[in-house]
Amino acid sequence: MKTKADSTDKNQPPDRESRQIQRVAAFGFLLNLALTGMKAVLAFLSGSLAITASAIDSATDSIASLVLFFGLKLSDRKTTTFPMGLYKIENLLSVIMAFFIFFAGYEILHHTFFSPVPTPDISVTAILLILLATVSILAFGQYVIAAGRRTESPTLIAEGRHRQTDVLSSAVVLISISMSYFDIKIGLFGLTVDQIATILVLLFVAGTGWELLSDGMRVLLDASLDHETLTRVRKIIESEPMVSEVRSLVGRNAGRFRFLQAVVAVRTDNLKKAHEVSDTIEAKIQNSIPRVERVVIHYEPHTRDNERIAFPLSDRDGTLGRHFGDSPYFAFADLDLKDHRIVEQKVVENPCTSLKKGKGIQVAEWLVDNNVDQLVLAEEIRSKGPGYVLTGAGVKISMAQARNLVEALAAIVEKRRPES
Repeated sequence: MKTKADSTDKNQPPDRESRQIQRVAAFGFLLNLALTGMKAVLAFLSGSLAITASAIDSATDSIASLVLFFGLKLSDRKTTTFPMGLYKIENLLSVIMAFFIFFAGYEILHHTFFSPVPTPDISVTAILLILLATVSILAFGQYVIAAGRRTESPTLIAEGRHRQTDVLSSAVVLISISMSYFDIKIGLFGLTVDQIATILVLLFVAGTGWELLSDGMRVLLDASLDHETLTRVRKIIESEPMVSEVRSLVGRNAGRFRFLQAVVAVRTDNLKKAHEVSDTIEAKIQNSIPRVERVVIHYEPHTRDNERIAFPLSDRDGTLGRHFGDSPYFAFADLDLKDHRIVEQKVVENPCTSLKKGKGIQVAEWLVDNNVDQLVLAEEIRSKGPGYVLTGAGVKISMAQARNLVEALAAIVEKRRPES
């Protein structure tokens, strides 16, 4: 078994993306703290319940941002107790953020429908400040969502969506105090404009909160990586010539990082060679799939019932070809390893005969793609390019002691039969 070493040592500083996420979380805390203070002063001066509710909402957001900041600081740490890292703290925080959204919705509901409604004293200054707060939250939310998508951080995306909820909440407050300032009273089916807008906000709050809660719980419960990512990883593994089969492949998210585990069959019994194959696969995955924190490759020997043997032919009658790349035909014979008999045989045209350069290597790659296990030749190519391709893919190369296909197959079958 081959396991990739941790890409982030516990003594190393956080990576660039982690620092960016922490910086965004710190900005969010400072913004929410400033909005809480401003709204609290406005609520005291105006006596507006809507502004009071908005101040409570911003105070809740301040606490959430603080928890987010320290949670992200912890998520990059590795300890002896948590050697795999604390990346899932990000997903845990996403779930916590969902509950903060639900709580914000409850506060809006409570202050809009169940609290006494004194006549507020709204000024133009209060309207302009709430408008400024709304614009600030909108701009910050868009920035956070963009940063979250760029870094694939579920926590930042959750924070950005929370800000979207806050924009609607602030819009409700803005409409409410503007109507109070202009003394506009409009009712619809017994509901005021404030109440209708609040219902819309609560529907948005519920939808956003449920999405964050369900997504966060999926990761905490080790739900699989998305199908598209696993398909890409499978193709990378299958592109390695020494791999004959991908027997299993699983992956999961933890925070914004990915963890992968695969069981593959390799065309070799040599442990050193199998180890090198897993290194190659690992490097390809790291270069192609972003934010893969750990890859675990379990390699097993290639087990088969049949062995496919290839022979270059100079004609369809079965005369063995003297030149590997220039042979116009190849014969494929499947040898039953249990009964030691040929179970299938066919002759196909060499698809690379028209090539002017790299013909031998192209033929070698074609044979590997056709799952050839052994190649019988009349010329030595093991020290040449095609030979390196074939041996690198686990294909055995042997020299022919016969002149035609019938004699070569008979010799191979006779050699494989156990002595009586």
